[in-house]
Amino acid sequence: MSTHKDTSVVQEDREKLISPFVDTNSDYYQKQFNKIGSRARFTWTFNWVAALLGPVWYGMRGLWNWGLPFIILETFAVIQLARGLFGDLGSEAKNRISQIEGTLDFRHKQLAAAIEKQTDKVEVFQRTIESLEKAIADIQLEVIQAEASATTVALLGLGMLLVIKLIEGVMANPALEKRFSMWLSDRDLTHGLSPVRTAVTLAFVLVIFIVSIIHFAFPGTFEWLETFPTDRQIRMTGISVVERIFEAVRSGGGYIFDSISYGIRVVLDGLEVLFVQTPWPVIASFIILLTWLSAGIGGAVASAFFLLYMGLFGFWEKAMTTLALLGTAALLSITLGIPLGLFSARRPKFYAVIRPIMDFMQTMPSFVFMIPVIAFFSVGKPAAVITTMIFGGTPVVRLTVLGMRGVPESIREAAIAYGASKWYLLTKVDLPLAAPSILAGVNQTIMLSLAMVVVASLIGAKGLGEDVLEALQYSSVGQGILAGFAILFCAMILNQIVQGKRD
Repeated sequence: MSTHKDTSVVQEDREKLISPFVDTNSDYYQKQFNKIGSRARFTWTFNWVAALLGPVWYGMRGLWNWGLPFIILETFAVIQLARGLFGDLGSEAKNRISQIEGTLDFRHKQLAAAIEKQTDKVEVFQRTIESLEKAIADIQLEVIQAEASATTVALLGLGMLLVIKLIEGVMANPALEKRFSMWLSDRDLTHGLSPVRTAVTLAFVLVIFIVSIIHFAFPGTFEWLETFPTDRQIRMTGISVVERIFEAVRSGGGYIFDSISYGIRVVLDGLEVLFVQTPWPVIASFIILLTWLSAGIGGAVASAFFLLYMGLFGFWEKAMTTLALLGTAALLSITLGIPLGLFSARRPKFYAVIRPIMDFMQTMPSFVFMIPVIAFFSVGKPAAVITTMIFGGTPVVRLTVLGMRGVPESIREAAIAYGASKWYLLTKVDLPLAAPSILAGVNQTIMLSLAMVVVASLIGAKGLGEDVLEALQYSSVGQGILAGFAILFCAMILNQIVQGKRD
C-alpha cells in the first residue's frame, strides 16, 4: 500500500511539472506524456501543430537533433515542388545548346572560308557541323522531356513533403516526452517556449527555404548565390602576408633549422650505415632473430619470406633505405612522444593545450604541411623525416596519456602508502600497467610513418616510395604493385617485432 501511495505522489509531482516544461497546452501534453510513459513499446500519437510547423516546432522546443534533419528533408521536398511548378527544368540543357550553337556558328564560318579557298578540309568541317547539329537536336529532345516531367517532379516533391509532415507529427510527442524525462533530472536543459528561440528558429528555417528555392528553382536570379562575393585582391594580400611571415621566420631562425637538420642527418646516416651498408646476410639474420624473439617461430618464418621477396625482386637496398628513414622518424617521434605523454598524463591543463595542436597535425593533409617544412628545411631526407614525424608522431603521445590515466588509482595509492618514491611509482607501477597502451601507440606511430613513404618521396626521400611514385607517373602497374607489396611487407615485419609479445 505504501509503495502504491509513493508512486501516486511521484506521478502527481511529475504531472505538475509538465506545465512549466511545455508552457502551452499542458493538458494535451499531460495526456500524451502519460500515454507514452505507460507503455514500453512505441506509442502512436500525432501532433498536428508539429506537423504543420515542421522543423520550426522542433526548433522552438529546443529539439534540434530532430529539427535539423527535418529542415534538410523539407528543403529538398520544397525545392522539388518549386522546380516542378515554377522552375525551368530544361535550363541546363538550354545552356548547353547555346554553347554548342556558338561553336556551330564558328564552324560555319570555317566551312565558308574552306569552300572559298577550296581546301581539303571542307568535308571535315561538314561532318563536324552535322555532328554538332545532331547534338543540338538530341539536347532539344532532352529539354522537351525535362519540361514534360515538371508535373511528376512537383508531385514527387508534394508526396515527399506530406510523408515528412506525417513523420514530424508522429515523432513530436515521443521526442518531447523524452526531453521532459531528461529535464526532470537536469533543469538546465532547454524547455518551454522562448520568444528569442522561436524568432531565431523561424528566421533560420525561412532563410534556408527561400535561398534554396531561389537557387535551385530559379537559377541565375541572383549572381551572388552562384559564387561567393569576394575580391581577388584579398587572396593576393593574404598570400603576400604569409610569404613575408615565412621569410622572416626562415631568416631569423636559420641556425635553429640548420641544427635540427644536422641532428636528423646524424641519426639518419647512422641507421643507413646499419641497414644499407651492412652485408645483407647480417641484417636479414638480425631481423629474423628479432622477429623470432618477439613473435615466435611463425613470425620469423613470415619475416624470412618477406625479406626473400624484397631480395629476389631487387628491392633490398631501397627497402633498407626506407627502414632507415622510417626508423629515424619513428625513433625521434617515440623519444619525444613518450616523455611528452608521461608529462601530460598528470597535467590536464597542459594536455588541453597540446591536444588541439595534435588534432591539427593529424587532420591537416600531408601535402599542405609539406609546404612549410620545405620552406624551412628545403627538400631532402631531413625534410622527409620531419614530415613523417608530423603525420605519425601524435598516436604515441595520445596512447601514452590514455595508458597512464588508465592506471587504477587504488594501486597507485597502495604503492604510495608503502612509501614508494615518484621514480619507483613511475617505473614499477605506472609504466608496467600502461605498457600495452604505450606499445599500441608505438605501433601506430610506426605504421603511420610507413604510410608517408610514398608522400615523402616527393620531397627527396629515397627508398620504396620512389618506385611507387614512378609507377604512378608512368602508369607502370607491375612496378607499382611489386613496390607496394614490398612496403606492405616492411610494415608487417615491424608490426611483428613491436606487437609480437603484446599479442
